[in-house]
This record gives sequence, structure tokens and C-alpha cells, in this order.
Amino acid sequence: MSTHDHGSDPETPAPTAALLAAHGVPERRAVFLGSPVDPLTMDETLAVIDDAMGRRVPLKHVVVNVSKLMSMRRDAALRGDVCGSDLINIDGMGVVWGARLAGIRVPGRVAGIDLMDRVLGLCAAKGYRPYILGARREVLENAIAAIRRRHPGITFAGWRDGYFGPAEEPEVVEAIRRSGADCLFVAISSPMKERFTQQHRDRLGVPFLMGVGGSIDVFAGHTRRAPVWVQNAGMEWFFRMAQEPRRLWRRYLSTNCVYLGLLAGEVVRARRRRATPING
Repeated sequence: MSTHDHGSDPETPAPTAALLAAHGVPERRAVFLGSPVDPLTMDETLAVIDDAMGRRVPLKHVVVNVSKLMSMRRDAALRGDVCGSDLINIDGMGVVWGARLAGIRVPGRVAGIDLMDRVLGLCAAKGYRPYILGARREVLENAIAAIRRRHPGITFAGWRDGYFGPAEEPEVVEAIRRSGADCLFVAISSPMKERFTQQHRDRLGVPFLMGVGGSIDVFAGHTRRAPVWVQNAGMEWFFRMAQEPRRLWRRYLSTNCVYLGLLAGEVVRARRRRATPING
């Protein structure tokens, strides 16, 4: 296990570094399989986000799971986008268990969709205004309606579907900036959402940025989420694969096998480090 000091990163704005330090995040940051991770609870994560939106301090958030960790090893740009984030939660029991085996104290999983729902509840309670970018238009409109039913009183800064080309990006970014949103949820698949938030983070002018992938499809009722017991058993990937076996079985089989091999090496190295005496 190793740590990373947010404050030493030249890309981290001083107000962001100060906010993270106030919540004790830098000293808890660890590195697992080459990726920084912040082993926080859901409530601790939400407190940081609330503080950032309340003070309008820029905070870029990302989650990592087994699939993303493996993709980062092949995609240098994705790795840079993830490592350049201010807050990196662990989403996926496979990573929770793996990090614990490697000696990292992880209190539990912070699932992206659950965090999004908690942040939306915070918006309804405190008057923060979210903006959602991504998904198909009809799916997004269904999700907006469902969120309004779930969180009465919420006021959106705006929303837009995710079907636009690179030439339209400046216009999309400007529309979000003009909206004065307190948080932005980018519902585009990886690695595009990580690239968008990293590339435009300064121009967007939104305090809290979060990629949410397929969460909008779940809110809209277009995709079923695994039962809680399946999530807790670390088998959510299998539930997804069962819904789309032809498309996903090869991906999950190869990804999980590579992950298990890398994890075995990481656990051995961690045990050797713990067994090596420190010479004074």
C-alpha cells in the first residue's frame, strides 16, 4: 500500500486540495494495482461533495471497478483521466475484497449509482441544481421524471442527451457553464466520460463533476439492477452478463481472469512488505 498527496499534484487547484485536506482524504489515499483509490464510506464521500457544492470548490469524482482497473492498464489516456481525479471511490466488491487482501483498509463499496442518488437527494434538500448529460433523449426524459418523483422539489439546471460530435462539444460545454449548475452527471460510457470531464473540467464551471455511465438507464427503468444480495456477494457482473450473455461473456471472463492473476501478485508483494523488518 502506498499513499498519494493530493496537495503535491500540480493539477489540483489549491481550494480543492484544501477542501480534501479538511476532510482527511489525502492521508487515507492508497494505490491499488497502479490506481489511486480513496477508501471512504458513503457518508464521508457525501460530506466532501456537499462541502464542494456549498463553497463552489471544483471537485472531479470517479469510481473504479475491476473492469475499469483492467482498462486503465491498456489505455494510458483513461489512466491519466482517472488518476487526475480529485476523489476516487471504489465501486465493485471485487476491488473492495482485493484491496483488503492487499492490506488496504477499505470500509466498503461506494456504488456510483447509489452515490448519484444520494447527491440528488442532497440537491433536493439544499437547493443545489444538477445538470445531467448523456443517454438517449427519451431515456433521459424518463429518468428526469423518475428522479423528480423520487426527490420532490428538486430543481434541475438542465439536461441534454449524449448524442453529439466533437465539433459540438464547445457548445455543449458552454450551455452547461451558462446553466450555473452545482453538479454535473455525465452519463456516457467509459472512457469517453472520463475524457470529457477531465478535458473540460476548468471550462465547465461546475463544482462537482461525476461520471455515471449507465445509471440513467436504471433511473429510467430501462435497465434492471441486480438485487442487493447479488451486489453484496460481488456477483453484479454475473447478473449483467446473464442479461446480455452473447455480448458480455468473453469480456467478463478475460477481464476477471487477468484481474485475479494481478491480484495474486499484489497480495504476495503486500505480504512480503509486511514481513520485511524495518531497519532503523
